[in-house]
Amino acid sequence: MKRVFITGASSGLGAALAREYAAQGALLGLVARRETALRELAASLPDASRHRIYALDVTDHAALAAAAADFLAATGGVDVVIANAGISVGTLTEHADDLPVFERLVATNLVATVATFTPFIGAMRRQAEAGDRGCRLVGIASVAGIRGLPGGAGYSASKAGVISYCESLRVEMRRSGIRVVTIAPGYIDTPMTRSNAYPMPFLMPAERFAARAVAVIGAGASYRVIPWQMGVVAKLLRLLPNWLYDLAFARAPHKARKAMEKA
Repeated sequence: MKRVFITGASSGLGAALAREYAAQGALLGLVARRETALRELAASLPDASRHRIYALDVTDHAALAAAAADFLAATGGVDVVIANAGISVGTLTEHADDLPVFERLVATNLVATVATFTPFIGAMRRQAEAGDRGCRLVGIASVAGIRGLPGGAGYSASKAGVISYCESLRVEMRRSGIRVVTIAPGYIDTPMTRSNAYPMPFLMPAERFAARAVAVIGAGASYRVIPWQMGVVAKLLRLLPNWLYDLAFARAPHKARKAMEKA
């Protein structure tokens, strides 16, 4: 029976991942700010009483560490830790009142990913030393982190940070037996993306994303864009010279400012 700890679990990708793992018989630790939503999610899952919920903000590192300690004590270990909690909002550097929004984006999307993994690495090392080869640390990034998007500098920077951080951690963990998996979602149908007032190519249902993500995590893949079509687009974007990228995206639609959404 897998033991899976998921942040940002109350809705969107986190809730879809929780449902997918629960359907496969996993024991879950579910983290989000909204306790009512967490309880409703847990109650809807198979074997509801065995799942543990933790209502907290992932930027509260002490509370996050306490939740991790409780989960480890209750389950005797952990197999998969998914740092999924994230917020998305448009930002413009020219507006001084966007500075705290930048800070919140980095704190939630990037720094909290580190804070989510830290309390579990010791336990995972011991499990790996005992022969367990199923330990996974999973960072949920975004295709928005592959190249900077106009009007979304804070979000793009925070998700680019997740990609680079997980790459560094993957190399650090290489000989430990712990696999670090980076998943970069494209456009997935969630409450967060439904507010986007622009076309979203290759939009994927959250349930389909979760099924593919769980398979990727199980395989221990180092990096994957889901859906695959956005992976092709991402590779092409990486190849574009700056002048051509700038020309192509100069008039791209911007994500709305201020309407910060949390998962």
